[in-house]
Amino acid sequence: MDFLMLIIVFIFGTIIGSFLNVVIYRYNSGTSSLTGRSQCFSCGKTLSWRELIPIFSFIISRGRCTSCGVRLSWQYPIIETLSGVMFVAVFLLGKPILETTFLLATFSTLLVIAVYDLRHQIIPDGLVTLFALLGLAKFFLAVDVSRAFYFPYVWTLIAGPMLFFPFWALWFISRGRWLGLGDGKLALGIGWFLGATLGGSAIMLAFWIGAAYALLVMGVQKIFYHAKKGLSMKSEIPFGPFLILAVFIVYFTRVNFFDGSVNFLSFL
Repeated sequence: MDFLMLIIVFIFGTIIGSFLNVVIYRYNSGTSSLTGRSQCFSCGKTLSWRELIPIFSFIISRGRCTSCGVRLSWQYPIIETLSGVMFVAVFLLGKPILETTFLLATFSTLLVIAVYDLRHQIIPDGLVTLFALLGLAKFFLAVDVSRAFYFPYVWTLIAGPMLFFPFWALWFISRGRWLGLGDGKLALGIGWFLGATLGGSAIMLAFWIGAAYALLVMGVQKIFYHAKKGLSMKSEIPFGPFLILAVFIVYFTRVNFFDGSVNFLSFL
């Protein structure tokens, strides 16, 4: 029964992932994410329900539109699968239903931000503001409001601005050449969502992952492809996805670089 429940949760997660794909493609496009039938971006054909089954429709159609044959993006099954896995992971935490719903809304928002940043190299203000508000709401829902301004609660409250300031300083000094201000807004929400130490751990981890990724790609380009052009030290790499990946890792492992603690996959 438990395994069946996990399958149900995963399937529901893939359905939500399908909706998240719609949000990613339609956000800031002038088209509503909540209205209008799904269509092929190439030929404009309205998709039938058989073509909207998460993951399986992509596999059955071999990644092509059944009408015009244009290749479909791998983003569709990847996001649907990641969303399903995310739902299962949150479900395994065993949180109350309201907290579970809150976490799913928060992580879904982060997933959309990460993919949007990868596609457009910009973090949309509306989505990052939503994440920051969710992070702030988490703080006030987790503590007695009458004690919200008592230490150590105040430490968590200022964690957002504290993590935001270094990003703002880098953005201000470099006039946006080193980092975008959207990364700072993301750090603001991370501080409120994870707190000071875990939030700081997530940002440290994001920088390490980003640096490792850049060095790895440059090494592969040089060794195997002898690329003269490609990723370099001057290339612009969206940092938002690394921050968000680090948030997922830190939240589920509770890794804390400030005290050396880790509680790896404690929900299993």
